[in-house]
Amino acid sequence: MIKIEETVIVEGKYDKMRLKPLIDATIIETNGFRIFKDKEKLNLIKQLADKNGILVLTDSDGAGFVIRNFLKGVVPSEKIKHAYIPQVLGKEKRKKESSKEGMLGVEGQTEEIILNAIKNATSASICDKKSDKHITKQDLFSLGLSGRENSRAMRIKLLNKLNLPTYMTTNALVDTLNALMSFEELEKTLDELQ
Repeated sequence: MIKIEETVIVEGKYDKMRLKPLIDATIIETNGFRIFKDKEKLNLIKQLADKNGILVLTDSDGAGFVIRNFLKGVVPSEKIKHAYIPQVLGKEKRKKESSKEGMLGVEGQTEEIILNAIKNATSASICDKKSDKHITKQDLFSLGLSGRENSRAMRIKLLNKLNLPTYMTTNALVDTLNALMSFEELEKTLDELQ
């Protein structure tokens, strides 16, 4: 079990039940899209973010990213961290059918995947990666990960190798790469993909 200072934000009760035995933290459910209209819950999340920050761990499907982006719009950027689980095809044991996009949500992920996602998201604040160069949007362009003819395909290859969701925005990718690796490690990883 790992202790997390930030409040962890998940989509639903089954995600919360999955995390309870893995982490020592306050866990709050958005109840899916209800967060858009639940002013009391949103106010609570803002207060918790202001106190200790929040760590968002939603499914890596379209709905999860809508919720994640909504929270990014209402919580100051310095108070929010993002943990990303990989896009894994499958269905949760409790469900009769797989989700609309056919991917496992947080509740269906292994303990190792969940803990790695959380550790990667929180590592930026607890470890100092030695690198002369911070990864920027311009670097993504220079390395062919954005703004080029084959950028999308290359970005998806990188995201798959790193077990990250393919829905990530450029800003989210920059933040996540800086938390996970140095510029030099990114270059090496890209070389391995060629």
